[in-house]
Amino acid sequence: MTNAWAAWLADYDTVGYQLARKAGWDAFVNAAPRPRFEVLSRAQMAALDEDARADYDEARRVWNANPPTIKTQQLTRAFEILDQVMASARRDGDKLRGSAVIDAEPGLGKTTIATRYARQVHRREYRRYGPYTADGSQRLPVAFIPLNAGATLKGINQQILEFYGHPQKDNHGPVRRPTRSTRSQLTEFAVDVVMSCQTKLIIIDDLHFVDFRHSNGIEVSNHLKSLANALPVTFVYVGVNLAAKRFFDEGLAGEQAVYAQMSRRATRCPVAPFSIEGDAGARAWSDLLTTLEKHLILADAQPGMLLTHAKELHRRTQGRIASLTNLIDRAAHLAIATGAETITGDILETALVDNAAQHLTGTA
Repeated sequence: MTNAWAAWLADYDTVGYQLARKAGWDAFVNAAPRPRFEVLSRAQMAALDEDARADYDEARRVWNANPPTIKTQQLTRAFEILDQVMASARRDGDKLRGSAVIDAEPGLGKTTIATRYARQVHRREYRRYGPYTADGSQRLPVAFIPLNAGATLKGINQQILEFYGHPQKDNHGPVRRPTRSTRSQLTEFAVDVVMSCQTKLIIIDDLHFVDFRHSNGIEVSNHLKSLANALPVTFVYVGVNLAAKRFFDEGLAGEQAVYAQMSRRATRCPVAPFSIEGDAGARAWSDLLTTLEKHLILADAQPGMLLTHAKELHRRTQGRIASLTNLIDRAAHLAIATGAETITGDILETALVDNAAQHLTGTA
């Protein structure tokens, strides 16, 4: 007989959204929040049979590993910047729109910021205009395009078409393989499908894979500008240390850098790690930990079980939210596996952080 937690897992186990395809993006946009389930006491857990206990523990691991998006000060500020940039999206089609660049070090939630903001845009467009355009095409308000290492002009066009599931037909009718289409054909296909689906926002993720000092990188930069010229779309670029990688000056040097168009068109959206220096920073870090600890399902969870270790958690993660959530995921797993059913100093000491956090703190 299926127990309640096995049924919950069947519906809400780890979801493998493939955001780089429209079906996966649509599933992400329309996914309902996982429903929280009852927290059992130790006595109630002891009364479960072996299968039910295993399913309950697995359901808790899935739940604990997937906290809701928290409105941190970084996310709130980024959304404010993106709202200002999107004000240009209301311009007529003959006018250029601005773009945003979410530029920061790794582990600070850049992609989360971009996808959560884009989800709001997607839902708003659907509510106002419906799922289909006037000519019957599927409306896709947002496209999410992650780049690969060594990204090229042709590769970007291919990834755009793959997101939309474009058949890549030419004027002669037959379906063409992406590798057999010319760059100009791929650009034409990309512009056509973006216009047909009335896309308003395109996210280009992992832009740090492009070397803007190399000829291929300059070519990619020029291509992105040409797409921005051709499409009534707002672009949000996401990457690691893009200013240092010469994205804004497009790899130009000296006086030429003054004429870089991207620097005039793009607005930088920095994301900083949490700092506990000063009252405001310490309070923001404490609020984050309090929100995360309320999410966890553990039999002996207590208010303050994370907050008590606020300084140590900051030391081990350097205030980076990706490292923090990794550490808390693992601590919660250990709390279940060891029977501690709460997060203690010993549990946190045993829980591993990612390699970058280990390196910076000098921990094993």
